[in-house]
Amino acid sequence: QVQLLESGGGLVQVGGSLRLSCAASGIVDRLVTMGWYRQAPGKQREMVALITSGGSATYADPVMGRFTISRDNAKNTVYLQMNSLKPEDTAGYVCKSRTIHGAEYWGKGTLVTVSS
Repeated sequence: QVQLLESGGGLVQVGGSLRLSCAASGIVDRLVTMGWYRQAPGKQREMVALITSGGSATYADPVMGRFTISRDNAKNTVYLQMNSLKPEDTAGYVCKSRTIHGAEYWGKGTLVTVSS
């Protein structure tokens, strides 16, 4: 069974950093795109960052310059380094992967809380 397992979420103070990890298991097809989405209470889900198997990254404007996405293709793992965290970054962060055939998989999510 395909699983995306996130880790690294937690509680940090404003200006702090966290590193999220998402490890995909049970994958038989190449993961073309891996990335992170987030959703805060009362708000719509939004894309945070995406990265292709070739290393091309896309970031949402609110996190540009503060977050960095990377991946280890050999381990089918994607990371999100989050620096200079703000209260508005507080949300549930969910990992998403898309295979070369277009199949999409979602993780269960990990919570990130940024407090003063």
